Amino acid sequence: MSAPASTPTPEFLASLSRRLGAEHVLTEPEDMAPHLVETRGLYRGLAGAVVRPKDAQEAAFVMATCHAEGVTVVPHGGNTGLVGGGVPFGGIVLSLSRLNAIREVDASNATITAEAGCTLKSIQDAAEEADKLFPLSLGSEGTCQIGGNIATNAGGTGVLRYGNTRDLVLGLEVVLPDGRIWNGLRGLRKDNTGYDLKHLFIGSEGTLGIVTAAVLKLYPAPKSQVTAFIGCDGPRTALTIFERLRAAAGDQLTAYEFIPRFGLDMVMKHGHDVTRPLQGEHAAYALIELTSPQPDADLQTLAETVLGQAIEDELVEDAALATSGAQVAGMWKLRELMSEVQGKEGGSIKHDVSVPVSRVADFLTEASAACEAAMDGVRVCGFGHFGDGNIHFNLSQPVGMDKAEFLAQWEHFNRIVHDIVAKMNGSIAAEHGVGLIKRDELLLYKDPVAVDMMKAVKQAIDPRNILNPGKVVAITDDPPPALPGSKN
Repeated sequence: MSAPASTPTPEFLASLSRRLGAEHVLTEPEDMAPHLVETRGLYRGLAGAVVRPKDAQEAAFVMATCHAEGVTVVPHGGNTGLVGGGVPFGGIVLSLSRLNAIREVDASNATITAEAGCTLKSIQDAAEEADKLFPLSLGSEGTCQIGGNIATNAGGTGVLRYGNTRDLVLGLEVVLPDGRIWNGLRGLRKDNTGYDLKHLFIGSEGTLGIVTAAVLKLYPAPKSQVTAFIGCDGPRTALTIFERLRAAAGDQLTAYEFIPRFGLDMVMKHGHDVTRPLQGEHAAYALIELTSPQPDADLQTLAETVLGQAIEDELVEDAALATSGAQVAGMWKLRELMSEVQGKEGGSIKHDVSVPVSRVADFLTEASAACEAAMDGVRVCGFGHFGDGNIHFNLSQPVGMDKAEFLAQWEHFNRIVHDIVAKMNGSIAAEHGVGLIKRDELLLYKDPVAVDMMKAVKQAIDPRNILNPGKVVAITDDPPPALPGSKN
């Protein structure tokens, strides 16, 4: 693949302005700044312009023009990514924010058709108005956009019951690197007319095409719900409790979130308007949710029976069941603040990994011991989606240590944590994606044949390498351009 141009010419930008309107081709530094820095500030990029098409046809015009000129394009949704996947190395940023229409809600087909710039919350609300549920739920749902969710195959708290974003997509509309539009907006559960092309773009992180709209699955709205918060002595016991709940509740168990003591302590220390749900201290906690579309489902009795037996068996040390909507929101707030408050404890080295559910307790135990042995005083915060094997294994700097000195050990801790993940047949990128921060790390753990196949797909669909180059999988031996102020 040839190296694409990185600096749009004035003539190039003028052609975009004529089609989109000058107000939608942003070139002033203050207008572009929010699109050049990733969420955690680890990378800061450069671009010649931020362009904002209003529909798929305008996006296609932009891509066809960039393809002809060899100008690189980085698609942008809500810019809530955590792996540097939306940082530009030049060229232009293509913002999907104006493609924000809910095109159709088909209650009988249990689908919603939404444009890529719709926030996740707006899709949830549209589903709720039709007495349906769109089950993807993330801490950033008020800001993140569905196009970005699809491009990163976002996970969230409902994967245990409903699956990842990939499992929620029936059809896509995609602008290809050469400007052609693939119309795959079909709300079909069965379609065996060749390759299922949508899966090429789900999770591709904007390297193969630009998702402009999607047909998404809806589910019956929950009519019964029970939320509980429990304390126990550690991850192995938490896993046993999860297995009991899953056996008793089946797919009525929609969330099982693991929280270590250090994580809850941080939330209580730095969070605003938070309430400790249990008396006393426990080594570990779990946030549990059961739901049913049946209004008369007796989930309260089910939860009380399973947790009551676990108390008798000395597995659960304490438990609280929410008795109001405010208490439900309060319990979930403790979980949602976990990532935010960790930054208030200094530098944080983060790992988003997955292992088989049967190994989550083994992973937490072994990886915690290995990291604590590698650095005196490092504080482990391993939390997350216990029911689908996805753990956010984050490390906070020792108290009093210099932040930069700690973050300089990121690669060292990557090797410790990712080696253990690989040994357990897990993945080093669970729900946040690969982006830039894990691109080279992927080569150490991904099957080399799989890497070759990924490169072949990229070559076939984007032969000029203009879509988000340098992300996910490198297609040349050259390193990415240095980014001002970048850290990893």
